[in-house]
Amino acid sequence: MSDTPYDEHFVSWFRAVTPYINAFRGRTFVIAFGGKAVASEFAKTLAYDVNLLVSLGIRLVLVHGARPQIEEELREKQLESKYHRGYRVTDAETLDCVLDAVGSVYLEIEAMLSQGLPNTPMANSRIRVIGGNFITGQPIGVLDGIDMQYAGKVRKVDVEGINAQLGLGNIVLLNCEGPSPTGEIFNLQMEEAAEAVAIAIKADKLVYLTDSRGVTDNGGELLDAMTADEASQLLRDADWLSTDIMRYLPCSVRASRAGVGRVHLIGFEQDGALLRELFTHDGVGTVVTRESLENIREAKPDDIAALIALIEPIEQEGILVHRPRELLEREIDHFSIMLHDGIIVGCAALYPHSEDEAELACLAVAPDQREWGYGEQLMRRIERRARKMGIKRLFVLTTRTEHWFVERGFKQGTVDDLPAAKRDMYNYQRRSKVLFKTL
Repeated sequence: MSDTPYDEHFVSWFRAVTPYINAFRGRTFVIAFGGKAVASEFAKTLAYDVNLLVSLGIRLVLVHGARPQIEEELREKQLESKYHRGYRVTDAETLDCVLDAVGSVYLEIEAMLSQGLPNTPMANSRIRVIGGNFITGQPIGVLDGIDMQYAGKVRKVDVEGINAQLGLGNIVLLNCEGPSPTGEIFNLQMEEAAEAVAIAIKADKLVYLTDSRGVTDNGGELLDAMTADEASQLLRDADWLSTDIMRYLPCSVRASRAGVGRVHLIGFEQDGALLRELFTHDGVGTVVTRESLENIREAKPDDIAALIALIEPIEQEGILVHRPRELLEREIDHFSIMLHDGIIVGCAALYPHSEDEAELACLAVAPDQREWGYGEQLMRRIERRARKMGIKRLFVLTTRTEHWFVERGFKQGTVDDLPAAKRDMYNYQRRSKVLFKTL
């Protein structure tokens, strides 16, 4: 069968997600969602996607809520729904409604995860779902003179028990009930339970499925990435945010500051949103991190394999001169790398040729990442390194990107302007343009 554009798109896509698959294998994710997500039209496809994540070697803890289902139970029994400071005031009659609703939703989720999934992409797969008393609750007590009764918060998480089940390849499914050592049961907020579990088990990711596509600014534009400090600042005056985001974002900030690697907020009403958020650079929601997602640092020997994977396709196009692995191993200290979410997406190298002059070489950015300005950030990193070394002039040889460098302050030169050693090595067949920049 001959290649088609579809085939090429599939191959390109598969190669693009491979670094994420490799990075996520053996990692621990906590995925949290409320009762609205369970009742949505995409609940079954979410179950398929969860199965897919497990098949890729990701350790999963699911935490669910049941707020709308509890409200329905209260209406049927003609009981009033009362809240204080965002917590449900839970008396004995309300607690009965909570237990009924949560139990029903738990069984529904368990059934979706346990089905044979016929006629789906995950046919013949089997998911083992484990529940249990992995969360211990305690009462909130009296707030502003109001007795919250059976409204609770997390007292303790059974980290050893959860990790034991994850180690067996099981999904751990937790609800928003927290039994206490005295035999009472407390009604927990799902988002706080998920936060506590993610922190306790040192999860690599905490994902909240929300009624919004993510966090937006006051103009409705999606904020695709935020630091914990930025999110905290936004919460001081953000009355435009959706109900779920207002509940989940404070938990996201605390979890991020407590060491959870990444906290994602994505919409449950978009089919495949979970996969698109996790396995694409752009994502579809908002990710909250302690520090910025983008990070530039000097390369280390452990980066060589990823560095080769980045530059090899560009070398094959003739844009870069081929560098064998042995050469990279010897010269790895010359390289700076750009990472996005822990994955190398760009590199550049600095080669001094004298006390005053150095070469900017091997500036490369993955093709699907070039719109984010990573090349310019790497160039500036190399310039800073050069200045610290006392370099006065930087030069670059290029066959394809002459105008890009000119726009950033480089000026055209000739081969005769190069340092003697570099001039002797100049490849006249490549006919590279020579450009210089005074630092």
